[in-house]
Amino acid sequence: MGPDFNALNDQAAEEIFKALSNQTRVHILRLLKHPTANFSTQVHVMKENGFEGGVCVSDIRKNIGVSQSTASQYLAILQQSGLLEMKRIGQWTYYRRNEATIKQLEQYIRFKL
Repeated sequence: MGPDFNALNDQAAEEIFKALSNQTRVHILRLLKHPTANFSTQVHVMKENGFEGGVCVSDIRKNIGVSQSTASQYLAILQQSGLLEMKRIGQWTYYRRNEATIKQLEQYIRFKL
């Protein structure tokens, strides 16, 4: 697979690196890599909702041991950088890793750094 330099520009990569500069945000990404192993069953995320692997904010917060506002801030930073995807299902908000962006970052590091 050749490099796709249009996939991730320097500014986008910089935002991702900023998001990854916090140990707890990196921990969130690690936990979400294997959601079924790290979190309880997410009853509202079913295949018909099209958001497999999504984890409720409250479950993420409990797992990382921070306040609701801090968890929300960390998740927003990760989402804005493109590392997480978010979906509201009913009254709940779910997050999962954005594997496409993570692959683009991998290519960016391999071919540009």
